[in-house]
Amino acid sequence: MADTGSTSSRRMWCSVPERVQLHLAMLALQFGYAGFHVVSRAALNMGISKLVFPVYRNIIALLLLAPFAYFLEKKERPALTLSFVVQFFLLALVGITANQGFYLLGLDNTSPTFASAIQNSVPAITFLMAAVLRIEQVRLNRKDGLAKVLGTILCVAGASVITLYKGPTIYSPSTRPDNTPPLFLSLGDAKGKNWTLGCVYLIGHCLSWSAWLVLQAPVLKKYPARLSVTSYTCFFGLIQFLIIALVIERNSQAWLIHSGAELFSVFYAGVVASGIAFAVQIWCIDRGGPVFVAVYQPVQTLVVAIMASVALGEEFYLGGIIGAVLIISGLYFVLWGKNEEKKFAAKEKVAIPSTAEHGNVRTSSHIKSSLTQPLLPPSTESV
Repeated sequence: MADTGSTSSRRMWCSVPERVQLHLAMLALQFGYAGFHVVSRAALNMGISKLVFPVYRNIIALLLLAPFAYFLEKKERPALTLSFVVQFFLLALVGITANQGFYLLGLDNTSPTFASAIQNSVPAITFLMAAVLRIEQVRLNRKDGLAKVLGTILCVAGASVITLYKGPTIYSPSTRPDNTPPLFLSLGDAKGKNWTLGCVYLIGHCLSWSAWLVLQAPVLKKYPARLSVTSYTCFFGLIQFLIIALVIERNSQAWLIHSGAELFSVFYAGVVASGIAFAVQIWCIDRGGPVFVAVYQPVQTLVVAIMASVALGEEFYLGGIIGAVLIISGLYFVLWGKNEEKKFAAKEKVAIPSTAEHGNVRTSSHIKSSLTQPLLPPSTESV
């Protein structure tokens, strides 16, 4: 009977149009990430170490990813050389250690909502880094180039407003639900903390995330096994966090899980945020494209705001709201520019054969260079 039920439910899911499946998967993904922001703040408020928490998170993530990487990419995985080991170590230093470390420091001093809001600037920061390194071309004579530059400026302006101007309280829940567990008391606010310093940490988190995306692109060209690259990066990130934690965190009690809530927060971070979310994101990028995935990012900020306000009593400040609006506007300008850039590239591909037919002969190398795609491959725009 169980087999019959599972077969029928599978048939029902398959009968749902793929576009609907993608939207449902992306909504579920944003709820999962939104929960991660709140759960991470819960872990910090319970007193869990900011060094021990990522160690346990990456252990769980590695245990989930490594078997899939080993079996699914067994044939396409290149041999591991010293050069690759060094590159994976550097990817881990930027994408795991600095990224997660700055995030926890920033979240501890701000709130889940603004941590989520400032993450919307990652695509713009990535574009800016790629342009500075001459990896991505900036065409100011075309509307797609202007849109990406404008979007980057808006994101930088929004991040600056959040950091430098907190402003008056715009919304403060008058009452907290009577059934709110003690675990969630004062979870969404950062009173007594350094808000500006927290925002600086979150900007460091976004810079680290963007640098990881930029550095990851050339590595994947030489080592085209995404799950394996992620697993190696996670492994070296775990080693780095473990060494730092062993040196700095001398209190043996900090390594113990003291409650079921702490255990839940660690498992949620490792299983949902690093395991399930990664698999769902890869599937959505493959079927819907990177722009489709990135467009849903602001939904996460909205969900976090609702969750933090209703369940946790989080206050909202004018500076944070203005900054979030600027960042989200900048995100959509960048995404629109990327989408228009792809349309221009498609038109160029169509125009080249017709030009050749009229006798305008070009060398193959010239054609290849004129069609060079910018950085940000499909898997790196999913932020």
